Amino acid sequence: MDSTLHSAQLCFGKVQHTRLRPVQHAFNYGVYFMRLPLRAMAQQAPSNPVLFSQNRFNLLSFWDKDHGDGQQSLISWIDALLQREGITDADGEVWLQAFPRVLGYVFNPVSFWFCHRQDGSLRAVLAEVRNTFGERHCYLLDTGEAMPYGIELTARKIFHVSPFCSVDGSYRFRFMRTSQQQDGKSVERTVARIDHDDAHGPLILTSISGTSHALSNALILRAFFFYPLMTIGVIVKIHWQAFKLWRKRLPFFAKPIPPSSELSK
Repeated sequence: MDSTLHSAQLCFGKVQHTRLRPVQHAFNYGVYFMRLPLRAMAQQAPSNPVLFSQNRFNLLSFWDKDHGDGQQSLISWIDALLQREGITDADGEVWLQAFPRVLGYVFNPVSFWFCHRQDGSLRAVLAEVRNTFGERHCYLLDTGEAMPYGIELTARKIFHVSPFCSVDGSYRFRFMRTSQQQDGKSVERTVARIDHDDAHGPLILTSISGTSHALSNALILRAFFFYPLMTIGVIVKIHWQAFKLWRKRLPFFAKPIPPSSELSK
């Protein structure tokens, strides 16, 4: 990977979603998201572009309280969680991938914490999932050792997300990183795939992908005007797609009692 990519990044890409059964339903949307180096940010206050702020209102902003337990610093929270789960060697950079607040509003269906070792290898990934009922659950993806990007990781589904899916089956995760040339520069492309399988096989295929760029005022303006009020659009599109599924007469599943623990492996 490009060794110069050590600061906050803005990524432009798309979200794709395909439902295979009992009726086919698919959509894709252009989006942008951020990738933030949490250890670097905790050790030294970054020099942010004028149009981006941390824990303050701005055109785009990132608030620590939107992630983790909403109280501790993000690095303290993730380090404590990893320690409790017996992961003691994720002492390198932790990259958090999430949507930013746009004019103060955000909804993150899923955020990813990529936890690395000092040598740069990936040690664990935490998928922080939220639903539209204001609930949150974290899936810790851990093989017990350093793992290459691109391998398949699995977790049993135990958290209610959509009223058109029962809380059963499992998730298959794949995270990929590649370098490519764009306008004469080396940029990083990331892909996060989450596929949901039930007892009959693959049910829903989803992914979020994007190309990373160093955060700048020009890119923030491009993001804001090309995708106006994107984070409000996220919640609107979730409900619009739910309406379309209802029109297709998909079975409806009532929200169960949420899991007692915020974390599963």
